[in-house]
Amino acid sequence: MEEELKCPVCGSLFKEPIILPCSHNVCLACARNIIVQTPEGETPPQNRCSSDYDYLDMDKMSMYSETDSGYGSYTPCLKSPNGVRVFPPALVHRHCSITCPLCHRSVSLEERGLRGFQRNRLLEAIVSRYQQSRAASVKCQLCDRNPVDATVMCEQCDVFYCAPCQQRCHPSRGPLAKHRLLPPAAPAQGTASARRQASCVDHEAENYGMYCVSCKTPVCYQCLEEGKHSKHDVKPLAAMWKQHKCQLSQALNGVSDKAKEAKEFLVQLKNLLQQIQENGVEFEACLVAQCDSLIEALIRQKAKLLTKVTKEKESKLKTVKDQITHCTMKLRQTTGMMEFCLEVIKENDPSGFLQISDALIKRVLASQEQWVKGALEPKVCPEFALTVNTDPLMQSILQLDFTQNKAETSTVPPAPLLQLEKCCIRNNSATLAWRITTVQALLVEGYVLELDDGNSGSYREVYVGKETICTVDGLHFNSSYNARVKAYNSAGVGAYSKVVVLKTSDVAWFTFDPTSAHRDIVLSNENQTVTCNSYDDRVVLGTAAFSKGVHYWELSVDRYDNHPDPAFGVARINTMKDMMLGKDDKAWAMYVDNNRSWFMHNNSHTNRAEGGITKGSTVGILLDLTKHSLTFFINKQQHGPMAFENLEGVFMPAVSLNRNVQVTLITGLEVPKSIM
Repeated sequence: MEEELKCPVCGSLFKEPIILPCSHNVCLACARNIIVQTPEGETPPQNRCSSDYDYLDMDKMSMYSETDSGYGSYTPCLKSPNGVRVFPPALVHRHCSITCPLCHRSVSLEERGLRGFQRNRLLEAIVSRYQQSRAASVKCQLCDRNPVDATVMCEQCDVFYCAPCQQRCHPSRGPLAKHRLLPPAAPAQGTASARRQASCVDHEAENYGMYCVSCKTPVCYQCLEEGKHSKHDVKPLAAMWKQHKCQLSQALNGVSDKAKEAKEFLVQLKNLLQQIQENGVEFEACLVAQCDSLIEALIRQKAKLLTKVTKEKESKLKTVKDQITHCTMKLRQTTGMMEFCLEVIKENDPSGFLQISDALIKRVLASQEQWVKGALEPKVCPEFALTVNTDPLMQSILQLDFTQNKAETSTVPPAPLLQLEKCCIRNNSATLAWRITTVQALLVEGYVLELDDGNSGSYREVYVGKETICTVDGLHFNSSYNARVKAYNSAGVGAYSKVVVLKTSDVAWFTFDPTSAHRDIVLSNENQTVTCNSYDDRVVLGTAAFSKGVHYWELSVDRYDNHPDPAFGVARINTMKDMMLGKDDKAWAMYVDNNRSWFMHNNSHTNRAEGGITKGSTVGILLDLTKHSLTFFINKQQHGPMAFENLEGVFMPAVSLNRNVQVTLITGLEVPKSIM
């Protein structure tokens, strides 16, 4: 509460506070210091704060001073302990204004000056009680042991000192010389006046007795008779006092509830601090243990690899040593034999030489064969044929990071919220959007969107992923689908959202599909008009696919030259595109010229019917999947009998034509009543 009892200018407890028109309070002495004076004829600065006046402004004001010697005098600008700029009272007369140091709202002073502002006696009394309660048996706040009673209190430092501590820690010299030291038990100034009954500002001899509702201020009876409040809405002071007390109490109840919630929230935050501290220590220990485990595993693996290297080294050394021993022995034998042969050659006994020469020659030749090329090459190389690729391991170490914390992995995500304003149906495609709060989104790894079969049947998954919007194509026309979505993470699958019902279009709107058409097909008019570049028949399909319901569409013949025979009907998506519609087993069609028509499926021609088409004719196709039949019409009249029956599966509108024909697709049609 103490902050509410301090003046925004001097930073000390209020002394003789006055109420500014903006409802803020300042000390009377401080109000004198922040008065801004302007010369006669200038408009008072209604919307300027005291900090807006720089030294140039002060110099301008001094030029109009009655005591000015003719030179531009300097007016000092001071700062309060709270940092608010204030100006000492100058000798300028004419107009004066005062600016609130909190909201910076300026107001001109009337002839009565500061006396025109009401004294906040209630605030003054509260300050007095606060000082008295705070001064009761106050101990020194700087004594190390056994604190003694305080003798002074610094208003600026808001600290109580005993005499020794005050001399040691707060001497009255240097920057501290300007601080105000008060006895801790000193009564607040103005206590007696605060307890007196409040008198009217305009009529000091009169006490307040009424309350002006229009001006929201207490007034006396004389104000009602002759003052500006005579025609205002006024009520008894006691009644308004009780009413405003009741309003304040009610407002305090609401604030009290919020304050209680704030206290509970602070307790929660403090508990959260402790939990974070404890969990942090635990997590750090766990992380150190995991890293130590990795290091130990690496050390063990290092020992294994070193063992392999040692074995390889010892094997190479043994091989080389064995080869050295063997080679040394052979070399010794060869050298001894060579020396013996030289001695034999030195002898001059022919018969004796010939007796042993054959044997010696054989031994020399045999010894020569022992030193073949392979015998004089090392059996091992000095390099080690062992390679350790540490790059993947190093990359894994560098990419080692946190994935999910304990809270995320142990809590399933909540149910998403479908955003109805973003969910829509276009033709037979449904777009659904959902959301989840930012905090909860951290728990989500992905979403699962489910739709039923359009006939209140079982649900099926139509999307699994991280996006929060999805468009589902290929739904049945004139059907209602139930949709729901759920979120999942490693801890499990969350609850489903609320179900939203989506109804597809009653009738089919579609165009020709350029992606599946033959390359000779030419589309225009936003893919609603088709012709061909070839003299051979080419097939184009529609963008819609039907598997249930009754559907009707028409094709208008825009151009018909040289009596060609275009074909109209339905087909599977994988029907042949480079021949007339109906020649394979994946299309059901009626081909027609200017005189007659035939039905065709799997290259089987049936039911020839008289009557053909010309420019301006319309060909209608009725696909009734409730009866599983296909019927054709020319110029709104049924042409021939029911063409095909027992149709099952998914069918797409289809046309085949050549360059002599151009037709335009007409969709979104209801089934004519004459047909029904």
